Amino acid sequence: MQRVLTFCATVAFATASTVAVAEIISVASSRSVPETVDALEAAATEAGLGIAARIDHAAGATKAGMALPPGQVLIFGNPEVGTPAMQADPRAGLYLPLRVAVYEDADGKVWLIYEDPAAMMEGLDISADAPFVQAMTGALAKLTATAAGD
Repeated sequence: MQRVLTFCATVAFATASTVAVAEIISVASSRSVPETVDALEAAATEAGLGIAARIDHAAGATKAGMALPPGQVLIFGNPEVGTPAMQADPRAGLYLPLRVAVYEDADGKVWLIYEDPAAMMEGLDISADAPFVQAMTGALAKLTATAAGD
């Protein structure tokens, strides 16, 4: 396992200067982390999206004998939207399915964050105005606003 982590860190460091950093969109939530992720999962499911995974970083830290403030990631998608992106450029699979992280900051404020799909796929053979990019952008904005409880 240590070799894998060392290899990944080396590759990440070696390619850091050539990788574009996508814009991170932040949405403040009026709910706790678990409530926000529950609401996000419910909204995604209601919208017909498949849930690929729900990762609880704080629980993982606890299992490792460490501590983190509450934080979870929800990974979800729709093959009808993601497949055209990967048909346009297979490297889009690196960014799909979509994910939203929800965390509690040092002041106790809860945030939903996600990468802007157009910026995320910058550098790929995908136009920022492609219909599937616009669909992803709209879905993420709507889902996070719903989950935030505003």
